[in-house]
Amino acid sequence: MAQSPDYLSLSGPQKAAVLLLTLREDQCTQMFSMMHEDEIKEVSAAMSQLGAVRSELVEKLCHDFTEQLDGAGGLIGSFDNTERLLLKTLPRDRVGQIMEEIRGPAGRTMWDKLGNVHEAVLANYLKNEYPQTVAVVLSKIRPDHAARVLSILPDSFAMEVVMRMLRMESIQKDVLDGVERTLRFEFMSNLARSTRRDSHEVMADIFNNLDRQAESRFVSALEERNRESADRIKSLMFTFDDLQRLNAQAVQVLLRSVDKTKLPLALKGASEKLRDMFFANLSERAGKMLREDIANLGPVKLRDVDDAQASIVVLAKDLAAQGEIQISQSKDDEMVV
Repeated sequence: MAQSPDYLSLSGPQKAAVLLLTLREDQCTQMFSMMHEDEIKEVSAAMSQLGAVRSELVEKLCHDFTEQLDGAGGLIGSFDNTERLLLKTLPRDRVGQIMEEIRGPAGRTMWDKLGNVHEAVLANYLKNEYPQTVAVVLSKIRPDHAARVLSILPDSFAMEVVMRMLRMESIQKDVLDGVERTLRFEFMSNLARSTRRDSHEVMADIFNNLDRQAESRFVSALEERNRESADRIKSLMFTFDDLQRLNAQAVQVLLRSVDKTKLPLALKGASEKLRDMFFANLSERAGKMLREDIANLGPVKLRDVDDAQASIVVLAKDLAAQGEIQISQSKDDEMVV
């Protein structure tokens, strides 16, 4: 039987465990529901090893806890207050690293934080890392997020990552620590320091993801209120019709990567000029088959057409991000590959 612990030797998790045991079961459950998984494990481990706890120790803990609450008064938590307190105990460069991480994506652990980084941003960083490193990262983040990142990586590189993940056994702690350290100091620090995106760019991305009717409604309403902002957003938006800015070589790269089930549906609602551009970059046989696929679709929902076109626009942007094609900034410029 474990000996009753001594007050001075109690760790933080042990004190929390004792206080939780003084609560009713429903109150304790509510407290656990507010804690992170790592905190629950730490407190639970301490709780399971407490043994018998003397009543006077429990009373002293409760008394000290209530005294601290009574003496605290009103509290204000902020980045400035946190940074000022850290500077009293840590070197300035270490404080800078901690604050950059805090200001970065939300999440308790590095893997939680990576789960809140946009898949395109994460994939753009990981494509320059070793496949084994990428395999470790994708094995630690949520499966749905890993899937989106994997789909953006270049095909050959992505398959190498998949093979590494299939052969991966338990990851040694020193390897995991090394990957975390690299991500924290190279990726997360740069991400936290990156400048805030222009609000018009943010809105252009949002408008790009609206269906055609909603996009038209919002753009028209914005034009009435602020013509300058509306024109700025429209200039930043990249739509399916903007694929006309690609030259023949870029269109062929796009055609090799596009989901063949999406293309007929996307072209069903496209202008004749845009259709002709795609047909001109296909062989006679492939062009004939595509025309037949479009004709066989029959009536389709506009929403389905918009979704198919949006997926091809995303693909074009991804190819541009990977350097496989280039998209001119001006809608009047010629496309260069």
